Amino acid sequence: MPDAETIRYRAADSGAPAAVDLLDQTRLPGEVSRLVCTDLSALHDAIVRLVVRGAPAIGIAAAYGVTLARIESSATPDEVRETYRSAIDYLATSRPTAVNLFWALDRMRTVVDSLEDAAIAELPSRLAAEAIQIHQEDRAMCREMGRHGAPLFSECRTVLTHCNAGSLATSAYGTALAPIYYLHEQGHLLAVYADETRPLLQGARLTAWELSQAGVNVTVCTDSMAGGLMRRGMIDAVVVGADRIAACGDVANKIGTYPLAVLARYHAIPFYVVAPTNTFDLELASGDLIPIEQRGEDEVRYASGQASGVMTVPREANVINPAFDVTPAELVSAIITERGVIEEPNAVRIQEHFG
Repeated sequence: MPDAETIRYRAADSGAPAAVDLLDQTRLPGEVSRLVCTDLSALHDAIVRLVVRGAPAIGIAAAYGVTLARIESSATPDEVRETYRSAIDYLATSRPTAVNLFWALDRMRTVVDSLEDAAIAELPSRLAAEAIQIHQEDRAMCREMGRHGAPLFSECRTVLTHCNAGSLATSAYGTALAPIYYLHEQGHLLAVYADETRPLLQGARLTAWELSQAGVNVTVCTDSMAGGLMRRGMIDAVVVGADRIAACGDVANKIGTYPLAVLARYHAIPFYVVAPTNTFDLELASGDLIPIEQRGEDEVRYASGQASGVMTVPREANVINPAFDVTPAELVSAIITERGVIEEPNAVRIQEHFG
């Protein structure tokens, strides 16, 4: 496991404001640096700019972010609640697809709404405690996903993964990479092919970095190489994370995931999704209802993903940049959660998984 923590938190103390300390993933792998946010605007911007990214990590960061709201000493109980509610609503606008964001913020809203006027002075500490609890729960869930998923990969020599769903996308250990880390600790050394993941290269920059830091054998391939590698028998399984899973088992994940699932099915290779139960949106009947974030054209138009880089698409050409696509449940071999494994997921099996 890489040593760099994705998210650190400092509660308000002795006049010092609360702070959310983020590993700046926009600078990896060339530079390991951190961004400290002490106000809502800075944290909102950090989420939008992908300083912190990955559905579980976004939820954790946003939960901590609620505690950054500034409360006037003269505020009434109702004004205190309204300030925190406004902070929650603002943070919810940062990324539309990752349901973990809204799950975490709903938990923070419950704390705000449940405290009586007589105990309103305790609200900042109660919110900090809830955010810390969300963070701790994520660590435990990641470990359990690794444990439950490991047997599915025990006969594999190589796996292909897409985007980044490791320790950088969570509190630690990861989702899609959790079984790989778990097996690595047990001495079963899988080789990983990491799709570069256009347009922002999260696989090349982030997955390859953290696996290398952990001593895992990783090889970066361009997104367009996946089919050729499968045809040559070089891939034993595909494993990805998720940003939202519908009640039927349709999975929204980083753009480029759906074609991998199609290729895996054609080549009779298992396609696994690893995600905590808080990534499921059981109110959505199908993946067609999942909102897909549309990001700025400069991420595609420039090699570095920003206007300061080298232009690779002429200004006269149009650009489309959906951040996610949806993989139908029928292409998913299994979904692995902290509760266990859902084989050939569908609405009935998912409902049974939730008990």
